[in-house]
Amino acid sequence: MDEATKGRFKWKFYKLTLVLNVIVLLVAFGVIALFKAPFDLNIPFSLGLFIAAVALSALFMRMYRVEKAWLNSQP
Repeated sequence: MDEATKGRFKWKFYKLTLVLNVIVLLVAFGVIALFKAPFDLNIPFSLGLFIAAVALSALFMRMYRVEKAWLNSQP
């Protein structure tokens, strides 16, 4: 793998890592919102955060498959 390809791989890896960290934070904030939000709003807030985490997880899996295929095609 040449230097330019290594640089591309680093940025692709950083992007996937950032998205995965956001997913973990959304789930954590959803759990916190479930217990700490005002009584009338705890379910909608946590449900919204969980739905956002699931949607971002689907995006992450698609991005991961594309990056994995790209990495496997590299010599």
